[in-house]
Amino acid sequence: MIPRQAKDALLRLAAQFPIVGVTGPRQSGKSTLTQAVFPGKRYISFDDKTMRELAKSNPSDFIAAFPDGAILDEAQKVPEIFDALKLHVDNSKYTPGQFILTGSSQFRLKTNMTDSLAGRAALLKLLPFSVKELKDAGALAGNPYDLIFGGQYPPLHDQKKHFQQYDWYESYIDTYLDLDVRDQINPGNLSTFKNFVQVCATHSGQLLSMDGVAKAVGISAPTVKNWLSILEASFIIHFLTPDTNNLGKSLVKTPKLYFIDSGLLCHLLRLESKEELLLSRHKGAVVETFAVAELLKHRLNQGKQPNLTFFRDNRGLEVDAVADWKHTFAIEIKSANAPESKLSANTRKYLALRKDSDAKSAVFYLGNERIDISGVSYVPWTEWGEFPA
Repeated sequence: MIPRQAKDALLRLAAQFPIVGVTGPRQSGKSTLTQAVFPGKRYISFDDKTMRELAKSNPSDFIAAFPDGAILDEAQKVPEIFDALKLHVDNSKYTPGQFILTGSSQFRLKTNMTDSLAGRAALLKLLPFSVKELKDAGALAGNPYDLIFGGQYPPLHDQKKHFQQYDWYESYIDTYLDLDVRDQINPGNLSTFKNFVQVCATHSGQLLSMDGVAKAVGISAPTVKNWLSILEASFIIHFLTPDTNNLGKSLVKTPKLYFIDSGLLCHLLRLESKEELLLSRHKGAVVETFAVAELLKHRLNQGKQPNLTFFRDNRGLEVDAVADWKHTFAIEIKSANAPESKLSANTRKYLALRKDSDAKSAVFYLGNERIDISGVSYVPWTEWGEFPA
């Protein structure tokens, strides 16, 4: 098993809160992580109809059957369980880390935890493997485009399973539509929704144009907004909001859309090999998507908020990512494989506008060496998953 960076954050939260929720996209490794971190706990999956019906029929007795706690997988499928957990925690000795809940629907799990378990629970988000996790396990591809095209969902890196990439992604999409989408939209719109996801793929790494997506799919702008929220809640996409920092009024206010996994993105773009990716007009956007996902994983694996934005003004100055962490990092993302000083032109202009002496500039590029040039860090792709260390 490839060790997960999120382990320390999960243990930290479980040492404080009686209930910890772990959410993330399907097949990101939530069940594997929780069972590895808490091997002594009973594991109950509410994908099992028998367990689901037992929990629904008498949730209080169901919870009482596990005095030492348990891992409850896909907990959002039994909403009744959350009030029972609240009563159990309130009426029992305070025991950190007693129940671990997992779920593929961030919206449902978070909503139920917020409504019923406020102050009693913490939430951790787990995305697919990071570059650092694969590198530490000796499983990192030698060529960045092998990883960018192949993606980072754990089953695709399990040597025991022998999945073919195309077949796995097709199955993933069908399962996602059946289990995560079907009950949130009119079932007659599933084929339209699938087309919608493919159209969204052509917008990854770009400013969101709801009107453009609506026109391409043939649906209304309000429907686009609703369907985007479904994709975001199920960790298919992520939005970066624009950074302002009071730098003026002539700033773009539209968010940028990114897919969480570059391999799924390539599949939806109908790219059939890394060679096709290299020649594709989408190459730059796919590389940027890959990099933004690594920045998200770096933060979420620590149990921290992403605090990640982008900057663009109406005069054409753009910075791909602005990370407001211990220090502010202005980051340019390039598909170049050699460091050049001109690659940092925009980040240097942005920092000059911001006038923050503690802010730093970085360029993510596809080379193999970390180099500092005139105060700018040029970060190779093998270190994106551990930036800024």
